[in-house]
Amino acid sequence: MTRTAYAHRTEPETTHEPETAHEPEAAHEPEAARSAPAGRRTRRDADGLAVASFVLGLVGLLVMNILLGPAAIVMALVALARSTTRRGRAWLGLALGVADLVVLAFLVTGSGVVAWDFGG
Repeated sequence: MTRTAYAHRTEPETTHEPETAHEPEAAHEPEAARSAPAGRRTRRDADGLAVASFVLGLVGLLVMNILLGPAAIVMALVALARSTTRRGRAWLGLALGVADLVVLAFLVTGSGVVAWDFGG
């Protein structure tokens, strides 16, 4: 093409949506979190709490049940209150958290000390 052909050529018009990166709170969130509606984010957070309560309750049966049991119970209750899609896992986390406290009660009753004793 000649030089004059470039002069008459026009750029295709594109519409740009306003960018949200200039907002202060949007700068700290990942792109996927900004594009997801608030309801979906709280449900995803609730799903994470359900899984975390299950894992903490399971680990709490073996070690540190005085801390992990109540944490599992609280996380499970919060996940259920936020309408998690992983309700079964939240209920298991709640049951395992209660089981952690029951195991702790048996250990304290048997030995009189809040400690694990594998030596017998």
